[in-house]
Amino acid sequence: MEHGKKETKRVLITFDIDGTLIRSTGPTSNHLHRQAFSHALLQVFGIDGTIDVIQHHGSTDPAILVNTLIHYGIPSKVATEKLSDLKSKMIEFAKGHAKDIGEGLEVLPGVESLLQTLSSRDAIVIGLVTGNLEENAWMKMEGLGIEKYFSVPHIGGFGSDHIDRGHLVKIAAERAEKLFPGKFDLRVHVGDAPNDIRAAEFGGALAIGVCTGIFGKEELDQASTEGAVVLKNLSDCESFLNLLGL
Repeated sequence: MEHGKKETKRVLITFDIDGTLIRSTGPTSNHLHRQAFSHALLQVFGIDGTIDVIQHHGSTDPAILVNTLIHYGIPSKVATEKLSDLKSKMIEFAKGHAKDIGEGLEVLPGVESLLQTLSSRDAIVIGLVTGNLEENAWMKMEGLGIEKYFSVPHIGGFGSDHIDRGHLVKIAAERAEKLFPGKFDLRVHVGDAPNDIRAAEFGGALAIGVCTGIFGKEELDQASTEGAVVLKNLSDCESFLNLLGL
């Protein structure tokens, strides 16, 4: 087969979620995720608050929780000590409202087609690296109909694993190497925020930025010290595969 040799190149690709695979839309923008934060703040600290009081794009859920609580006057140490309870309350809320998980969210153009193409290749392992908590991340993927394209068993690095996004790319790679034994010839992380670019490079992966979130090409380029590739979006499947040498 003509493509046989190319197919032996083993690639691990991880995707960020919000702003990369999906976007928030309309008046109920990312409704359930935002509500889950507010529920946790109320249940654990009695604070009737919202994450919209801080800049949270490209952050992890635990960091968002801590920074929001600091805004509301809770000391960082106290907020950090309660992270386990806060995360549990977020997951509990999301599970209780799972039928609404896709409200105010939509899959970005080209994403489903790209995931479908990647998932059809045996030598490619597809996972997530996201600031979302793990259970909530997969609920989003399922609710939007794209979970089926990710490698099984599911792998990734999540906000439930570490407060710092930089470590999540490494965590995802370690999990992939255990569950899909053998060396990966290339590791790639795709995201829409400068923090995604920095995390990819910190974690030893090729950084691919996409301008489908709130950041432009210049901001994504500036975040890179190792020549990240920045794309307008994920609509051109062929170009994406060429980037990976596939």
